[in-house]
Amino acid sequence: MIKQRIILSFLFATAIFIAKATLVEDTNNGIFNPNFKTLQVKVDGNDYAPPVITLGTDDRVIISFDELTYEHSYLRYSLVHCDALWRPSGLVDAEFVDGFNYGDIDEYEYSQLTSVHYVHYNITLPNEQLRFTISGNYLLRVYPENDPDNTILQARFMVSEAKASISASVSSRTDVDYNNAHQQLSLSVDASKLNVRDMYGDLTVIVSQNSRIDNEVVLSKPLRVSGNKAFYEHLSPLVFKAGNEYRRMETVSVTYPGMGVADIGYSEPYYHQVLITDRLRSTEQYLYDQTQFGRFTIREYNSSQSDIEADYVLTHFSLDMPEQYEYGIFLDGDFTFRRFDPESRMIFNRATGLYEKSLLLKQGAYNYQYLAVPIGSMTGQTKQIEGDFHETVNEYLIKVYYHRPGERYNRLVGVAMVYSGR
Repeated sequence: MIKQRIILSFLFATAIFIAKATLVEDTNNGIFNPNFKTLQVKVDGNDYAPPVITLGTDDRVIISFDELTYEHSYLRYSLVHCDALWRPSGLVDAEFVDGFNYGDIDEYEYSQLTSVHYVHYNITLPNEQLRFTISGNYLLRVYPENDPDNTILQARFMVSEAKASISASVSSRTDVDYNNAHQQLSLSVDASKLNVRDMYGDLTVIVSQNSRIDNEVVLSKPLRVSGNKAFYEHLSPLVFKAGNEYRRMETVSVTYPGMGVADIGYSEPYYHQVLITDRLRSTEQYLYDQTQFGRFTIREYNSSQSDIEADYVLTHFSLDMPEQYEYGIFLDGDFTFRRFDPESRMIFNRATGLYEKSLLLKQGAYNYQYLAVPIGSMTGQTKQIEGDFHETVNEYLIKVYYHRPGERYNRLVGVAMVYSGR
């Protein structure tokens, strides 16, 4: 009876969240058409950098994705300028781009030697038709040429002015524990080049851990200010749960099992790769492993053109964990767009006693972890499955936004990355 009440409470909370989500515009990375897969946002020349380019330089951002089809579609893209919290700024096109705010996606290639046929698309920005005139957060929408209101997918990236200097450090000696389960950031922002009038009210600092959006921190005020420097120290929001190193698996071959793969087979119309069943790491000792903080790389081991020669494989995840009634269990990583939705949610199989999920993924090397999301919450926890270990190497992205009085948008004036344990 108690379990039934808990399940009903979870379903009710989920329904409320879905209802609320329909009222708030969705600006997270995502794909909304099942025929499209493998959305990636990269900085040209650095596949493992966050999607941030600098205004007025030769930096380029590349958005790529696949469509599972035999023939290419006539697609277009357009941009939405967003504020620091990824809400549409309300600017008209002429206020943030030079040129028309749309473009035809005419850079594409057909897959070669794959069992699943697809078309691989690329969008490079800025380009000859479209250039950015201001900094900030940008959301790219892709839609059919003849149906601009039908968003197929969307991708986030950022354009920085690189005018604010950021100094930061991470320590496991935190205000809540000492070399235990947390990590704490201290940072300062030098705004000497910006002529900020109100250092307490005009700056917004946002910190994310390993590109996660569920535990992102927004700081509206510094602890103290000295001249043109703002200091963010001993602030409780800057204490993060340390988590654990991401898990890794590789599906780079369809003829031999790669890292983390237990079995390979083919059943029309897909290759299948069954991953080794994952176990709880929360009760184990910390073990260092070099990862890419939740990112994934497309790769076919015998190809020089993996973007079009890597196949699609039905990849089977499983987690050995008792059924949970107070938490939902989700896969976290760039390949799930950091969303807690049906695509990333693990399902408990009472016949096997395992949490399971099967996803059609392009061959490659993937980072992932499991997050436990309490009923009624949209923040994942690492403690229950992965554990929280102060030694974990985490990547923290720090972004500084400046809202100058009289302007209608948030300028992105500085970006920095800092790593724990380094």
